[in-house]
Amino acid sequence: MDLYNTLKLAGLIIGAYMLGSIPFGFILANKFSSVDILTKGSGNIGATNVMRVSGIKLGALTLAGDFLKGAVPVYLACAFAESKGPYGEIYIAIVIIATFMGHLYPLYMKFKNGGKGVATAAGCFFISSPIAFLAAIAAFVFVILLYRRVSAGSLLASAVLPFAVWFEGHSVVLAGCAVIIFLFILYRHKDNIRRLISGTEPPI
Repeated sequence: MDLYNTLKLAGLIIGAYMLGSIPFGFILANKFSSVDILTKGSGNIGATNVMRVSGIKLGALTLAGDFLKGAVPVYLACAFAESKGPYGEIYIAIVIIATFMGHLYPLYMKFKNGGKGVATAAGCFFISSPIAFLAAIAAFVFVILLYRRVSAGSLLASAVLPFAVWFEGHSVVLAGCAVIIFLFILYRHKDNIRRLISGTEPPI
């Protein structure tokens, strides 16, 4: 690989992390509702908490922002990796992880108070594995309609994702990436899991 492509590869990975770090929920809630999202509701900057404490409109904008910051860098990575064969999949997976980790550990918030990563992961896999994305969304919607708990839907969707990614493209690399995403989402939902078990998790 020549120097130009190497720099482009490295630059997109860094850019993906920096884009993933943009805390849309924090920005929108503080600017347009005068609410410190870190001290209200669950204290999370994700779309669900923004919706609960600042309204549906700001929650929807947060969701869109978090989704797009996953989709955009992965779209660029897929375009760049198109002719790279198996190494292209590795590159795409690295960009997905960089974007996702930016959301969880945002640079602009001193690596603290990040979101749970569901919407950003959805944006990533919407581009890299669209059929798997639809399977995960179906699982999410099923749980929401049945139990009205966003956290439960997010957990099932993230658990379905690695299997769906594998069945879509038989890519060990991307399926492995989806497993990593699932484990982080599982960890970030540990408090929700406790509330689900105790029956105290709030519904939509």
